Amino acid sequence: MSQANQPPLQQRKVRFDFADTPLHWVPNEPEASHIMNGLHLLLPAGEFWFCKVYNKALPLVSEPSLREDVRGFVLQEAQHARAHGSALTPYLIRHGIDPKPFTRKVDWLFDKVLCDYPLGENALTRRLQTWWLRQRVGLIAAVEHFTCVLGDWVVNSRGLDHADPVMLDLLRWHGAEEVEHRCVAHDLHVHLGGSLAMRWLFMLIATPALLYLFSDAMKVMMRQDPTTRYRPGFLRMWHDLGKRGLLPTTASVGRSVLRYFNPRYHPRIEGDLQAALNYLASSPAALRAEAEKAAA
Repeated sequence: MSQANQPPLQQRKVRFDFADTPLHWVPNEPEASHIMNGLHLLLPAGEFWFCKVYNKALPLVSEPSLREDVRGFVLQEAQHARAHGSALTPYLIRHGIDPKPFTRKVDWLFDKVLCDYPLGENALTRRLQTWWLRQRVGLIAAVEHFTCVLGDWVVNSRGLDHADPVMLDLLRWHGAEEVEHRCVAHDLHVHLGGSLAMRWLFMLIATPALLYLFSDAMKVMMRQDPTTRYRPGFLRMWHDLGKRGLLPTTASVGRSVLRYFNPRYHPRIEGDLQAALNYLASSPAALRAEAEKAAA
């Protein structure tokens, strides 16, 4: 049971108004702002893809508690995708940022490379569907490790307390839910017969892939921002921002990757679950969503 001793996963139908949110929502920190703004470009397509894969996996889940966790995970990830998607048009495009140079690549990745039949549908690929589903669940488990680590950081870090409150609430609400459902992807992969070796392989794939995607998203935005000048050296930039508390340190992220390769690893050790639940109980957007739900 992946979510023992905590409330069932629930979808919080949050909404955010970015009308007054500046492009550099971390004051005087365009690089930090653009790196985190990369989430708005990457996550809508990525998290809707998570939902598609998990909906295909759901009929294969025989454990009732895990089945409920998977359903809750899908509802939460769909809401994450909608929330970040809502930042694309009224926020980034309003500030003159065209996301298409990046989102076209992301759409190709999820629609063509990671779809049900990337090599075309035939008798062989139909027989391999369960195997291919298991591999994609394993890749999601690796990605969810990062989202939990980053989510725990943004909930608990004080380095962003002075940032735009609306954008900060979006990131902290999202980060808290990533900690809340931190075990689901790992437990689903194990339940479907996924191996330790494959989880290690997917981490080796996910780490450079995510670095590339974040770097490319930042580059697309900085080149369109008339007040900034893109410069190479993404990891060095992240390292410098981490030392100033504006991103998690590269050392802490590196240690989290190494933890994943412990044969006894389980994501229940990641993050501060109580801090995440406390934030969800006080998030302005989550409180509004709860009030609207009660009034409906």
